[in-house]
Amino acid sequence: MGSAAELAAAAFMMLGFPALMLAALVPSVPAFAAAAAVTYLADHYLHRKGSYLVNRLSKVRAGLSIRFLIRQLLLILLLARLGLADDLIYYGAIACFIAFYGLQAPHGALVTLIRNRRRMPVATRNVDLASRIRIPDAPPRRLLHRSAEKMLHLDLAAVAGILVSASLESAVAGFIGIGITVGVGCLYVLALVPYVRGAKTPPNAEKVLAAVDDWLGEYRPETVLYFSGSKDSAYQVNMWLETMEQLDSKPLIILRERVILNNLAPTTVPVICVPGGVHLMNLDLSNVRVALYAANVGKNIHLLRVPTMKHVFIGHGDSDKLASVNPYSKVYDEVWTAGRAGRDRYAIADVGVRDADIVEVGRPQLAPIQGFSGAPEGRIPTVLYAPTWEGWDGNPGNTSIVLAGESIVTKLVSADPPVRVLYKPHPFTGTVSKEAGAAHRRIIALVEQAAAERVTDPRFTADTATLTAAKAELARIETRLAELSGKGNGKGNGNAKGDEAEATRDGLVDIAKHEEVARLRAEWNTAYWRSFPGHEHRVITGAEPRLYDCFNVSDAMVSDISSVVSDFIASGKPYAVTDSAELGVEEFKRANTAVRAATILSNSAAELGELLDAVRDPAADALAEDRVELKRYLLGPDEPTSIDQFNTAVANLAIKAETRNVGQESRTSAGADMDPEPEPDPVPATVPVPRGSADGDDLTA
Repeated sequence: MGSAAELAAAAFMMLGFPALMLAALVPSVPAFAAAAAVTYLADHYLHRKGSYLVNRLSKVRAGLSIRFLIRQLLLILLLARLGLADDLIYYGAIACFIAFYGLQAPHGALVTLIRNRRRMPVATRNVDLASRIRIPDAPPRRLLHRSAEKMLHLDLAAVAGILVSASLESAVAGFIGIGITVGVGCLYVLALVPYVRGAKTPPNAEKVLAAVDDWLGEYRPETVLYFSGSKDSAYQVNMWLETMEQLDSKPLIILRERVILNNLAPTTVPVICVPGGVHLMNLDLSNVRVALYAANVGKNIHLLRVPTMKHVFIGHGDSDKLASVNPYSKVYDEVWTAGRAGRDRYAIADVGVRDADIVEVGRPQLAPIQGFSGAPEGRIPTVLYAPTWEGWDGNPGNTSIVLAGESIVTKLVSADPPVRVLYKPHPFTGTVSKEAGAAHRRIIALVEQAAAERVTDPRFTADTATLTAAKAELARIETRLAELSGKGNGKGNGNAKGDEAEATRDGLVDIAKHEEVARLRAEWNTAYWRSFPGHEHRVITGAEPRLYDCFNVSDAMVSDISSVVSDFIASGKPYAVTDSAELGVEEFKRANTAVRAATILSNSAAELGELLDAVRDPAADALAEDRVELKRYLLGPDEPTSIDQFNTAVANLAIKAETRNVGQESRTSAGADMDPEPEPDPVPATVPVPRGSADGDDLTA
């Protein structure tokens, strides 16, 4: 519903309109002016905040244009109630508002036309289209950003002038305001006209697609990462970017939604966003031999139909959830899993994926996870609580957050000897279940309250000088990162000030800048953890610090059945998993491979002490050897490295694709070279001729 300030602004705006009507009926110019000011300011505030409430108003037929029209009609009513119905200003006001609304149509049409013409059929990053086609600069931001609101607010001059005229009983101020409103409105419309034709418009779709095909023919991509999904699923493709950058073959990323492109992390890999299925199917991908899919979605069919490449499901996590053995996986030529566990999971599920089509490649993304270095010495242990989200099916076993989350956090923040708690929930938490959302908010309150209590607890002290220096370093790094990303100056990779067409034109990554950003992000992570005391509880809900960074500063983790558990196992550190569905320890371990070396928690979290004992004293860690064995089973061997295994799998599959294509060409050529059966010569039609006739004698002579 928005923040408290947004709710207050919406309340003031909605109450302002009855106040306007009352002021018009009384009539009272000062009261009308005051109520009008409230509605203008509240409306502007809600739009500037991008409030959800503004969208809701339009759904109940109280949209932006209607609100402005009502205010103007009430102003006409005010003039009539003041006895000015026969005055020139009354007719001037009516003419002004009619003309003003007459300008809305061409203004709206021009804005829509400009945006449509600058929406590329294919948007790209790290693809050189600028040398192939001319893409002009975007119109100035002030012309198109919140354009409808800006156009409607031009009536301020007329409204103010008319109110002044009503107070002074002089039409001069009113006509000055009317002139400003209509004049500036006309200028606004005229300013948009150059951007709908001529040199200021991008090339048409046919030319753009031809340029992309030309680039593809020159670049000749060999391995494609294909992805489609909602804006909240961008993390599923982002996790593969570094792996794509390390491929031995030429990589390409194909996206299907613009919102994913806008949320894509920086990368040096060429990216093509193709929203249209027909456009995708017409792209020249004849050099691609391997296509990688990170999610099972309907739009995959648009690339799966191409027989010249081999198709592989790589997923976006490796866990014991049902999604990890989706029967849809049968459509791919191969399914790649991290280790032996993934292969066995498909065999047990019996969903039609053949064992011969499964390849174990490890998890290249886990390289940044640091291994277990023993119990913490001289510092408070850190325990990460990273529950997954509630899922779509309402299964109580999906997440611990509803039934066990508060118990887990309460026991952790009150543990003695003390531990530090990091709470990092799944980004989808609360999107389906209101109960999960409410539990999430209560857990945040618990962690923040416990953190506040430690500030005044004499047992916990902090080195103020170190914290101050770390915060200063953090601010310096963030300033530099903002400069490199273009925030504040409207420039940089992706061109923050422009639009999709401009971002496509200028989207070539600066390698030096990209490397500096990577170095600064590593420095940022170090400075972040040093910027607050090592005993301070923390809620981490944003993209930074990343989950793996939280792994590296933690000594143990509590989570649910998800890929988070499988990934954390790479660290070799103690962990606990909650049996929220109350299957029982043995059944829970039988059903979920990743928990076989975990402390199993009930919804009361009574068993949490076992995990904390293992963290504090290695001698009490009864599951250490089990974790080593389970890590090998889930994630594969440490040698060769996962990225080497991945590259080998890509190369092997590319050979299979090429072999298939050569075979097809051979069969086609053989069919074309084979002579068809010769057809018999046509028998000429003969006419029987009677013996002894002259004609017959001549023919037989």
